[in-house]
Amino acid sequence: MKKDCPQCSKETDLSPTNIYRPFCSEKCKLIDFGTWTNEEKLISRPIESEDFYQD
Repeated sequence: MKKDCPQCSKETDLSPTNIYRPFCSEKCKLIDFGTWTNEEKLISRPIESEDFYQD
């Protein structure tokens, strides 16, 4: 399955062989991690158990 990288929008493979999934590379994964650690991204509401189930 292919999808766009959430960081750079480059098409990336979502199979288990991509160790950085859903990102295309280690660089994109680390950039995303940095935005979370700098609190530039926040979870907008408390997580509920229903959030773990797909419709």
